[in-house]
Amino acid sequence: VVAVPQDAAPQEGRSRVEQVEQIDLEFVPHVKAIQAGTAVSFPNRDDVRHHVYSFSPAKRFELPLYVGTPAQRVVFDQPGVVAIGCNIHDWMIGYLYVSETPWFGKTGDAGRVELERLPPGRYRVRVWHPWMVGPEGATERTLELRDVPPATVDWKLELKPELAPRRA
Repeated sequence: VVAVPQDAAPQEGRSRVEQVEQIDLEFVPHVKAIQAGTAVSFPNRDDVRHHVYSFSPAKRFELPLYVGTPAQRVVFDQPGVVAIGCNIHDWMIGYLYVSETPWFGKTGDAGRVELERLPPGRYRVRVWHPWMVGPEGATERTLELRDVPPATVDWKLELKPELAPRRA
């Protein structure tokens, strides 16, 4: 879930280094939300080598076969969804959601998230899920926040079945 201010330019977030680990031949977490400009490391906690890559328009990169933590971090400087994979293990698929604003969050198991410290103003709020039917833009709603108790916005998403290659 992301809230983009309509009345002002998004504030820059603090510089951070995040990570997406490879554990038991899977990307952990499966989906990670970050702000544009964030550097991400991809430590390999498995006892086999991985070759992490993405051909997504928001960020194309490749980390050739490695074990441990590669010295190179990847900076995600453009907003958008970045699908990541492993050239060796086809079932390894993960996602980075790169937000253009610092006001974003990933829902928990109950499907809820709380975006804290949103200043009063008008926002375009939208949702993304890797298996949702339709584009992210179709979920966009306008929300106006005032100095009152928090606002609540509900979505009901139609999801496609998870299509993942079978693990070898």
